[in-house]
Amino acid sequence: MQYRIDPKTGNRLSVLGYGCMRFTRKGKNIDQEKAEKEMAYAIEQGVNYFDTAYIYPGNEVAVGKFLAKGYRDKVYLATKLPHYLVKSIEDADRIFEEELKRLQTDHIDYYLMHMLTDVKSWQRLCEMGMVEWIQKRKEAGQIRQLGFSYHGGTPGFLEVLDAYDWDFCQIQFNYMDEYTQGGVPGIRRAAEKGIPVIIMEPLRGGRLAGGLPEGAKKVFKKAKGNRSPVEWGLRWIWNHPEVTTVLSGMNDMSQVEENIRIASDAKAGSLTEEEFAVFEKAKQEINKAIKVGCTGCGYCMPCPQGVDIPVCFRCYNVRFSDGWFNGLREYFMCTTLRAKKTNASLCVGCGKCEKHCPQAIPIRKELENVKATMERLPYRVARFFSRFVKF
Repeated sequence: MQYRIDPKTGNRLSVLGYGCMRFTRKGKNIDQEKAEKEMAYAIEQGVNYFDTAYIYPGNEVAVGKFLAKGYRDKVYLATKLPHYLVKSIEDADRIFEEELKRLQTDHIDYYLMHMLTDVKSWQRLCEMGMVEWIQKRKEAGQIRQLGFSYHGGTPGFLEVLDAYDWDFCQIQFNYMDEYTQGGVPGIRRAAEKGIPVIIMEPLRGGRLAGGLPEGAKKVFKKAKGNRSPVEWGLRWIWNHPEVTTVLSGMNDMSQVEENIRIASDAKAGSLTEEEFAVFEKAKQEINKAIKVGCTGCGYCMPCPQGVDIPVCFRCYNVRFSDGWFNGLREYFMCTTLRAKKTNASLCVGCGKCEKHCPQAIPIRKELENVKATMERLPYRVARFFSRFVKF
């Protein structure tokens, strides 16, 4: 196992982290015995960063049971505060104490504000006294490092990154999200600030592994090196020196073994021009299912009405490349679960954006398509119930 240094603490974090969201289940319950075998093997092979969350059903309890068997001091444990369920500091106290109990521990090594959607989400927490709450928990030794996870466009990520003296951050990053989500500009800014970057969704929930279109599979198969799509995807991320740890939601021993093997020698700056050309060909095959040729450059921004145009188009494209549910989930999470909505229906057709688009995309027309496709009944129902959640 290789390790990269957390510049804030000097901690040696394994380049492969264990994402605990996707444990195998037996009926409604986690298959505890199977999960423990997989986690134990990972630790034996040097994996020392484990990530869970309050809202992952049964996961904190499962991880806590396992760590209590002599493994707690061998790992850095990360979990998350669902800020959208916090309406007062008392809620934060209740949730945090419940997490400590579930995880059978007296401290969290890496604690995250879960899914901050924009800087206003953080400001809302600050107004209720979150900064003071964090300091109190840190002084008590219950929280060692404080960070946040983020889904959304690069500009919003940079705003959140600069809004507080964070100890680390967590974003979605992979070869299809090079310039969307936090993107390359985001991880570079974090590195400049000395902030460790934890990566989630390195394979887009497995869709860049078994869910690739046939054309992309053929590209990887023909390439030199006899690597699986999983290996290609992970090596692309570890090629970036700004990345500290890559989380993988492993739920099969073969996955654990393969990822550990890849993590043993995947180094930053090791990919060749020939290998980058393979990624470009694979992306071209994947992009054939994409509807809008938006590169996420952001020249169209800011929108006077607040529409996050690159994010709307990215989610719209996910709808056609990765399935309607994944597209809708991304769209709802990245445009609507925010203190200030940024969805396509806010567009009033002023046309300011189109004057600056390098790809000459008919943005107004495409936003109408986004609205018609993404904001149907399932979206409207979810939006109705989201009114009762604070962001």
